[in-house]
Amino acid sequence: MKIMTRAPAKLNLSLDTPRIHSDGTIEWRMIMISIGLSDYVQVETTMTNLIEIFSDSGFLPQDNRNLAYKAAQIFLEETQIKTGLKITIEKNIPVAAGLGGGSSDAAAVFRALNDLFQVNLPLVALAKMGLRVDSDVPYCIYGDTALVSGRGDVITPLPKLPKMWFVLAKPHASVSTPRILKKLSTTAVQHPRTEALLAAITNRNYQEIISNMGNALETITIAEHPQILTLKERLIKYGCDTSQMSGSGPTVFGVCRTESRAKRVYNSLSGFCHEVYLTQVTSEKPSIN
Repeated sequence: MKIMTRAPAKLNLSLDTPRIHSDGTIEWRMIMISIGLSDYVQVETTMTNLIEIFSDSGFLPQDNRNLAYKAAQIFLEETQIKTGLKITIEKNIPVAAGLGGGSSDAAAVFRALNDLFQVNLPLVALAKMGLRVDSDVPYCIYGDTALVSGRGDVITPLPKLPKMWFVLAKPHASVSTPRILKKLSTTAVQHPRTEALLAAITNRNYQEIISNMGNALETITIAEHPQILTLKERLIKYGCDTSQMSGSGPTVFGVCRTESRAKRVYNSLSGFCHEVYLTQVTSEKPSIN
């Protein structure tokens, strides 16, 4: 048996870290969206009793360090299903980019196995398993536009965004998320206006949405990778209405109201940055077929 599912990238319209727990885990308050830029994950049962990972990307670990491997391992343990699995990942989302590619691949495995074996676990149960893999996995299991809080496990769906386009640019840099988070307690960060952004999304007010976006980790990551600030400035210069870093970086995205403006920005930035993407909010749940 085999099944294919889509694993969309995520963007943080707002990212805040209001609290660090005594055990070192982060309390999150984020507004996240899923976009059209996606990996594709195929899961196939085998007779080997092994979990095997294959990918067209040379940057992905193909063993138990891979988040998709961890997702499969946890699902089989929790459901007590005995089988081997071959997981093939067609990689389109840049690796270690702040776009949640690994987490989305893991979420795709949870959804695929739930459907493949007709276990029919609710999303909340899959999200609980997903939190054992990474804090972004619960959101990636749900998808759409949502407020993400707690340790990443509290997902509150939000209204659909007004039409907008996103130009993504990934600089040639590698960011360690644990390293960035370790600096939270010693760095003054600018907390985003999350409540104002929530109101803007509810009212589907484009201007208020772009005015109230923010990422508390930007200051920390930009101090180590100043090219992120350069990309933010260029996105604005070329025509975006706002620009922001996603996750812990290094990917930066700009927002445009129209496709024509976004295409002009994309074309202008492509001559400056090697990895540039043009996309929208994904209009449907990650499909399985």
